[in-house]
Amino acid sequence: MCSPTKRRDMDVMKLMMTDYKVETVEDSMSEFFVEFSGPADSPYQGGIWKVRVELPDAYPYKSPSIGFVNKIYHPNIDERSGSVCLDVINQTWSPMFDLVNIFEVFLPQLLLYPNPSDPLNGEAAALMMRDRKIYEQKVKEYCERYAKATDIKSQDEETTDDEDDDDDKYVTSEDDMDIGDAD
Repeated sequence: MCSPTKRRDMDVMKLMMTDYKVETVEDSMSEFFVEFSGPADSPYQGGIWKVRVELPDAYPYKSPSIGFVNKIYHPNIDERSGSVCLDVINQTWSPMFDLVNIFEVFLPQLLLYPNPSDPLNGEAAALMMRDRKIYEQKVKEYCERYAKATDIKSQDEETTDDEDDDDDKYVTSEDDMDIGDAD
């Protein structure tokens, strides 16, 4: 079996060889951003998000931290911090998974099948349960307002203009939730 560092580097390179745009932070294989598009046939279709990924030293034995940088309206994603409530990342992570799984399977499934009974965004969860049509309309409004290619470019400019505040600006899935409370 290969070392965690070698596995991390292989997984990042594998992700870079896909169609996803991957931007490393200071040429680090431990912290990077990925452009993620909303899944087809969903209210998120057409949206493009910048997702921050941080790999712990113990990756792949410990799960990565994932956070949406630009706003998204979803019951299981904190609107303010972008942290994600997803069991497979936060609790049931296995070294059998890799970074491509996150972007090709786990995040699309999260957007296609939200779980309003375990929310990080209580307003989105309540609206989804009360009126699915208005919920989907609000999702589309957020996509129009915050999830366009120009929004990602403006996030890039903010990042380069203000790199000292990066740790304050981005919160990841582990930073904002009590992992013991998730399903």
